[in-house]
Amino acid sequence: MKNCEMILAGFGGQGILFTGKILAFAAMLKEKKLSWLPSYGPEMRGGTANCHVIIDDEPIGSPIVTRPNILVAMNKPSLDKFENTVSDGGYVFIDTSLIDRRAEREDVNEICVNATETAHNIGNKSLANMVMLGAVLKKTELFTIDEIEYTMKKSLPENKHKLIEMNIKAVKEGYNLV
Repeated sequence: MKNCEMILAGFGGQGILFTGKILAFAAMLKEKKLSWLPSYGPEMRGGTANCHVIIDDEPIGSPIVTRPNILVAMNKPSLDKFENTVSDGGYVFIDTSLIDRRAEREDVNEICVNATETAHNIGNKSLANMVMLGAVLKKTELFTIDEIEYTMKKSLPENKHKLIEMNIKAVKEGYNLV
């Protein structure tokens, strides 16, 4: 995918901003042009969170994504809010563990991922964001799993490196789900 304009959205605490940041770091390591714009409510957990990520070969004029070609919806309010903004032919990733409806549009590529339940089965439901990231990688070919692992090693502080293996396991699970 040459030009990626993505909105990742869900509840605070689902790792939405972290996922966006990992994608942005991966783009930086590949010397792409990028932007990462987080948005969240005042709550630490349970409020809303979303981020706009743009990855391109050309300079980026604005960090605000108005017509994403990828939407990652980790909860129903996010799907309700952003589904109609997705460009024709874009991807809509839906966490079916938490969302009880399908995409209403027929002009988008809907990818249903049981992300939260899969993460729970792995042993940590907070890895749902990484399960979903794996699905995104598989369908869009933005980055390889190895590139994401390398990004985590380069961007995370040393005291968080012990978590990389578990995160990559979740990414692989998501990759294999779709």
